[in-house]
Amino acid sequence: MERFQKLILLPLILTTLLPGLGFCYSIINGPTNATVLAGSEARFNCTVSVGWVILIWLANGNPVLTVLSSQGAVETSDRFTSQNYTSSNGFTSELIIHNTQLSDSGKIECSTQQPSESRFAFLSVQVNGSLFIKNSTLTIKENETVEIVCEALGWAPAPDITWMTNDSFIDKSRYVTQQSQGSNGLHNALSILTLTPMDTEILTCLADIEALPNPQNATVTVIFVNSTIENYYSEDSRSTWVIVLAVVLSLVGIILLIIIIAVVVRCCCLKKKEKFQLRRKKMVIRKTGKGMVAKIRDTFQRNGGTQNKAQELLLFPQCLQSSLSLLQIYIPVLYQRCDLKDVLII
Repeated sequence: MERFQKLILLPLILTTLLPGLGFCYSIINGPTNATVLAGSEARFNCTVSVGWVILIWLANGNPVLTVLSSQGAVETSDRFTSQNYTSSNGFTSELIIHNTQLSDSGKIECSTQQPSESRFAFLSVQVNGSLFIKNSTLTIKENETVEIVCEALGWAPAPDITWMTNDSFIDKSRYVTQQSQGSNGLHNALSILTLTPMDTEILTCLADIEALPNPQNATVTVIFVNSTIENYYSEDSRSTWVIVLAVVLSLVGIILLIIIIAVVVRCCCLKKKEKFQLRRKKMVIRKTGKGMVAKIRDTFQRNGGTQNKAQELLLFPQCLQSSLSLLQIYIPVLYQRCDLKDVLII
């Protein structure tokens, strides 16, 4: 802080002493106006004649850098530096403002601390904001009017909005642009273009400020769909769906036919298997019945009876008890090996 106070007092002291000592020098060329984008550098040149002693740079009335012929530049901030050039005609000091901010805009002055010996220029710091169109592609039918919105946000100053179609500028009467104040000293702009396309077009929204080397742009493609072509594609689409549906139904029919054939073949095989098992059961029952009769006959013959007598004895009540006993043994076996209806058939 003490160093800065000395820097301020030094020009005042020299102002009173130099004229009395006979020193006389002047500014040959002063700084020129500059317009830069925020965040970039701004440069200003000031050339003084031979014999100069002190040169002071001021930004909006505040000293930011001092150059002494005996000592060189006295820098008080990293944002304000200088480069010096000496020639036979005089001395040139170049003020460099780094990382410019919107608040740096204003008067930049070069002073030699002599009466009427100061030159000034103006610095304009501008902000390049965002630019966009909500839809990147639009499909428009015949005789349809559409509004296309282009929005610019966070600019300083408010940008100049223009429209182009297929590399040709659109008349300003076809669009309306509205500007509004944003936050932190920034500006917004909204441009609405109204048109009725007759063909597919590429529309470009341009936003421009002085500091931009080229305008910022946003594009949208407007696809024009003719009603005749649309109907053609609609009919073609319906035909395609009919063909697809026919193929799908044919495949489904073939699959169902295969399933039905498989079911019929399966049923036939099962039916043949059941008939074979039924015949086998009947054969087992007949064989078992014949064995029972043969066993009864053998029993009576061993007891001294004849074959005819054995048949007669089967009719007697005394023999019925023996027959029933044998049947009680074989019937459960037969019942387990075949169905009841098969036994009844026997």
